Amino acid sequence: MARLGREPRTDYEIAVRDPSGFPSVLRNAPFEHDGTPMPTRYWLVDPTLIAGIGRIEAAGGVRAAEAAIPALDIAAAHARYAAERDADIAPSYVGPRPSGGVAGTRTGVKCLHAHYAWFLAGGDDPVGRWVHERLP
Repeated sequence: MARLGREPRTDYEIAVRDPSGFPSVLRNAPFEHDGTPMPTRYWLVDPTLIAGIGRIEAAGGVRAAEAAIPALDIAAAHARYAAERDADIAPSYVGPRPSGGVAGTRTGVKCLHAHYAWFLAGGDDPVGRWVHERLP
């Protein structure tokens, strides 16, 4: 996949397309092809959005988002994200599993790109909404 910039390590589907039909967000399987757990369910691949969010992060956006959004709201979003990802794992599965919430994070905010990808794919993510309000 050209927008990913490398060969995908998981099965995936395109969750969101831009107005021109190009992929914007991928929804990853919970495991890489070699069985490694994949905690990041949604992956942003739109270069314009990646650059815009990179500018927000470079200006201190991760800390600003954590300061602006109640920690309990962020924790609830992580739990929803993990539950959605884990629903794709067979109940009989035995072995290492993906952990954490958005981008594998257990608390706080790690990556605005991952939060925004989930938000674009329809996730109830207060950090993704916060990012959306700051993109040009």
